[in-house]
Amino acid sequence: MRLASIKTNGVEAAAVVGHSGVILVEAINNRLAKNWCTELFDMIKTGQLDEMKFWYQNGGAEEINSLNDAVIPFERVEYAPLYRHPRKIWGIGLNYVEHAADLHEKAPNTEPASFMKPDTTIIGPGDTIQIPRQSDRTTAESELGIIIGKECKDVSEEDAESVIAGFTTIIDMTAEDILAVNPRYLTRSKSFDTFFSFGPQLVTPDEVDEVLDLNVSTVINGGIHRKNVVSNMTFRPWYLVSFHSKVMTLLPGDIISTGTPGAVVIRDGDVVECHIDGFEKLVNPVKDLKAT
Repeated sequence: MRLASIKTNGVEAAAVVGHSGVILVEAINNRLAKNWCTELFDMIKTGQLDEMKFWYQNGGAEEINSLNDAVIPFERVEYAPLYRHPRKIWGIGLNYVEHAADLHEKAPNTEPASFMKPDTTIIGPGDTIQIPRQSDRTTAESELGIIIGKECKDVSEEDAESVIAGFTTIIDMTAEDILAVNPRYLTRSKSFDTFFSFGPQLVTPDEVDEVLDLNVSTVINGGIHRKNVVSNMTFRPWYLVSFHSKVMTLLPGDIISTGTPGAVVIRDGDVVECHIDGFEKLVNPVKDLKAT
């Protein structure tokens, strides 16, 4: 199952992705006598996503696809971020050896290089990434995102898949020139407004044959800047879930952004995209605030 949050009548509402467009969960409730949450974050927090996925896999998909008059065609869909206020956003630095080489740094090989980001960084598909006035070298990084689906602590690597809601596409930004001054400036360099785009779709694990086979690409102005496969991560997705659950309790809706195959310097007027095999691409234009 694939879900999204879309902008409709001035609000951001949950929708299920169908063959030819999306159907608002509110419309499903009204037409099929369901009582699902109409905001995606609430659906994840309450555990309804698991219930909905079971229903979808056992006849629900056919019921949804029969609601032809409720379908919003893709060309009319305006996506929002999947949600605005996760409790935690974990980022993973230098998780592909090749990316560390780009920055002339040594990739961590004992434990993940983790950092956290505030929810004020969040934007969605089509929203503008703003290069801050304090930075002359900001980069964008395509990443595979893991969305936690259940409260968990001390999860084993073997059980990690059972606690996730799904995956998504992410573009993470860094003010690299600020970070270069001192590695202790990492939090500031990662935390400017608009520095975390995610969406447009939450893809449940049953839609992904093998997460390690997914290719992740950072794309700039229509050209691939860097591409790599998840199996080349130093710390793979299930390890990241397990590791961070041993640091602190993970909560439904928490996000782990798993690292980038390569960061690209962005400039005013650029368009950045995250491409992952089988996922709807994530696209954001760039505006340099110093150019205004």
